[in-house]
Amino acid sequence: MIKGGIKLLSKQLKTAFIQLDIEVNNFEEAIRESMLPLKEDAAISQQYIDEVIKIYHETGPYIVLTRHVALPHAPGHLGAKKVAIGFTRLKHPVMSGNKDNDPVKFLFPLSAPDSHSHIALLSELADLLGDPDFLEEMAVVENSEEFITFLEEYEGGQNV
Repeated sequence: MIKGGIKLLSKQLKTAFIQLDIEVNNFEEAIRESMLPLKEDAAISQQYIDEVIKIYHETGPYIVLTRHVALPHAPGHLGAKKVAIGFTRLKHPVMSGNKDNDPVKFLFPLSAPDSHSHIALLSELADLLGDPDFLEEMAVVENSEEFITFLEEYEGGQNV
C-alpha cells in the first residue's frame, strides 16, 4: 500500500481515459483500443499509436511491465502532445509474446512528450502495481468513477 501517496495518477487519469471490459482479438488491437481515449483528447496523435505498434513488432513486448500489465508508450517526439495516462481492462486477456507476464489483462497507455515529466507518475504506478490488493481491485471495479475513488484511497495510504 502507498503510504501518504503522491496522488498523481488520480489527478492525471480522467474518467474518459478509463475503459472496462473491452473486447479485443489480439495484443495489437488491445494497444490500439487502450490508446483511443488519449487520441480523442488530443494527448497523442495517430502516429504515436502507430509507432507503439511498430516498436512492439520490432522489439517484442517491451511494454509488458509485470504479470498481466502493459504500459503502451513510445518516445514523446513520435506524437505525444501532453502528459496523459489511461486504464483499460480487457474482458478477455490476450497474449503479448512475453512468456513471463502473459496473458495481458490491464493496459495503462501513456503519453509523455518529454523524458522527465512522467517519471513521478510511473513511480507511483510501479508502487501500486507492487500491491497485490491493488491488482485484485483493478479486476473487479465496476465503473470509471469507482476506479478513480479506489485509486484515490490507495494514494491516500488507505487500504480499500
